[in-house]
Amino acid sequence: MDQNSIIKRHVEKPGKFKGSDFRRWQQKMLFYLTTLHVSNVLTDDSPSPPIGITTAEGTTPPSEAQLAEHQRAVETWNTNEYNCRNYILNVLDDSLYDIYSTMTTAREIWESLEKKYKIEVACSKKFVIGKFMNFKMVDTKSVLKQVEKIQVIAHDLQVEGMSINSNFLVGSIIEKLPPSWKSFKLYLKHLTNDMSFEQLVLRIRVEEDNRLNEKADANSLEPSVNFVEEASTSRTKHKNKKGKQGSKNSSKDGKNHGPNKKNSGPCYVCGKIGHKAKNCRFRRGQGGNNGGNNGGNNGGNNGNNGGNSGGGNSGQANMVESSNQFVAVIQTNMVSNCVD
Repeated sequence: MDQNSIIKRHVEKPGKFKGSDFRRWQQKMLFYLTTLHVSNVLTDDSPSPPIGITTAEGTTPPSEAQLAEHQRAVETWNTNEYNCRNYILNVLDDSLYDIYSTMTTAREIWESLEKKYKIEVACSKKFVIGKFMNFKMVDTKSVLKQVEKIQVIAHDLQVEGMSINSNFLVGSIIEKLPPSWKSFKLYLKHLTNDMSFEQLVLRIRVEEDNRLNEKADANSLEPSVNFVEEASTSRTKHKNKKGKQGSKNSSKDGKNHGPNKKNSGPCYVCGKIGHKAKNCRFRRGQGGNNGGNNGGNNGGNNGNNGGNSGGGNSGQANMVESSNQFVAVIQTNMVSNCVD
């Protein structure tokens, strides 16, 4: 495989030309056509036929070798012309393809593009200065990318014959830094030594990398902070829920029994609900004092028999509530009657 074929394989085809940045596209396209060995049709004329040798005796016609060589040159030219024309058309946008496809030669298409878009470039250079002066950097985009755009505009000014001094370019970029870079801007202004464009780009790159690292570290801490906040919030909600349950239980009988305390049923001493037997005032050992107050002599086992008519009513109530308690109350009354 020869070197020319290797170059052809690795040459990148230019992008579609849509009517902007003609100078850049033209340079890329010319290099592409040169590597394909077809760019000669853009500047040279087609081969002219051979002329015979003129002598004193007269003009001799061209030899067969000259005619054959001319024929090969014409065929090569026609092949290059066909390829070059279609190479140019294939990299034009569809809207431009329809316009220039009516032209028969590659040279005609090339010269027509130059006349049209080079004049537009000459007119647009009047606005390049305004584009450079009005360029403003923003915080939402990479500062380094925006500096590269300013460099492209400065290059356009240089191409148009309006080159910018290096110190002026550096100072302009410093002034165009976004608002969040105010402290870094002041730092650069206080530097006493002159700084080249490359040195400025290096400092901006380092500063932007540091800012990105700090932002990444701050984002990495947010999940742990949110986890702590969510845990404390869940504990607070759980406490509030328990408090509401406790207040709900205490509101049933007007007394506070606690959030998780359940009713244990009626007291098996007196048959009343609301306390346990160990706390009952009619329990044995506590009936002496309570029986006197009620006017009865049966304070040992059941305080319901201490009144004049309390025993009968209490027995009926206990009989309705539970059959087991009814038997216990009847036995207690029998023992009390025997003693009497």
